[in-house]
Amino acid sequence: MVNARDLIETAFAPPPGSPPVEWVVAEGRTPYEAAVAEMEARVALIAAGEAAERVWLVEHPPLYTAGTSARSEDLVAPDRFPVHWTGRGGQFTYHGPGQRVAYVMLDLKRRREDVRAFVSALEAWLISTLWAFHVRGERREERVGVWVRRPERGAGAEDKIAAIGIRMRKWVSFHGIALNVEPDLEHFSGIVPCGVRDHGVTSLVDLGLPVTMRDADEALREAFEPIFGPTVATPAR
Repeated sequence: MVNARDLIETAFAPPPGSPPVEWVVAEGRTPYEAAVAEMEARVALIAAGEAAERVWLVEHPPLYTAGTSARSEDLVAPDRFPVHWTGRGGQFTYHGPGQRVAYVMLDLKRRREDVRAFVSALEAWLISTLWAFHVRGERREERVGVWVRRPERGAGAEDKIAAIGIRMRKWVSFHGIALNVEPDLEHFSGIVPCGVRDHGVTSLVDLGLPVTMRDADEALREAFEPIFGPTVATPAR
């Protein structure tokens, strides 16, 4: 749960009078290359002051992505799914059906030029989202992302339920977060997710919660606004 003090400390609200952030939900499955091209174009427009900020929610077909810290030995099954080497931070992760990816394109020049604090704000957003389903997500100082404890497996057992990987260009963010709603968790076995070998991966449905993607989207939007400001629903192109 994110309390009121956390929201104040992690707030990345825009200046008063700023237009709302566009909230776009893509239908179907978005090819990864198309998503990256769309983000690149949008970020350039935002940086030039020619377009509004945007959060773009997508699902991808099954694939692996490698961040700037990815190690080749962490790609366990290189021929299983397409592998995309990307400029976001982090290591290997999986994207696929049942996972909600939110690409976050915000102008930090107008908000706060602090990447570490921005990552903390993204974690707070995910933690607040999870609490809507009474799931206690937690940060780990040594590991980026959001984690849940699994005491039924023994002391210290925990799984990752959401990943974060961002990139900045002229202080406009892109890439973003990935929340496991109901992906095929076995697909994570083809990589060492985020380089972490000692813990597992879970999802809302794996935790026994009958959460739909629509449920997750609503919770994400409700949790986003106290931290990052108002949104406006915008049709996908």
